[in-house]
Amino acid sequence: MTGHFVSLVFIMLVVGAAGGVINYFTLGSKQSVESGLLWRCIMLGVLMTFLVPFILSVFGSTLIVDSEGNPANLLNYVAICLAVAIAPRFFLVNVSNSVLNETRATSDKVDMLQYQLKQLQEELLPLIDTETEDDSLTEVAMANEPDPHELDTTSTKVLKTLGCGRFIYRSLPGLCREADTDESTMVKTLGFLTLKSLAGRIGGRKGARWYITERGRKLVEVGG
Repeated sequence: MTGHFVSLVFIMLVVGAAGGVINYFTLGSKQSVESGLLWRCIMLGVLMTFLVPFILSVFGSTLIVDSEGNPANLLNYVAICLAVAIAPRFFLVNVSNSVLNETRATSDKVDMLQYQLKQLQEELLPLIDTETEDDSLTEVAMANEPDPHELDTTSTKVLKTLGCGRFIYRSLPGLCREADTDESTMVKTLGFLTLKSLAGRIGGRKGARWYITERGRKLVEVGG
């Protein structure tokens, strides 16, 4: 019995070391080879094989006793030890892959949120500028008070359409419909109003949209 016990210990040491070497070469092909990694893998493999008797006893197996004088059972015991020794490799690979995939998914979500936030900022910036009073620009604004006579009838009509709708950002078809103007004339008029800083243009998720600026609102108020 003592000789059989020594044989089992020897098997666990050798098979555990072999499992550690297998884990080392498997992990080494996917990760940077660290100093001392081989010895850590061997120690882990040996320690795992010494859990085999406990695992067998938990499941009520008599393989250890039956392996004495029975080569077939002894080979089965060797196979179990080897399987347990290389088990950490599957755990480490699966966990690392899972963490890597989760990290990539989180990174993609963060990038998408940043992109959406940037678009939202671009869409809200004109509204914030319009609704925010800047005391430092009061004198400049008074000096550059818009003149209603600088616009023709079409420009005045389009500007009022921009400022009177229930939407802040207007689409080209909607402006054409409400102002009763063809698309070509509307594009030219919006370009003129944008050049005069009476209107602005943004590119949102739904396409180009136009809005009236604070200077444009003042012009509409002055013109009645």
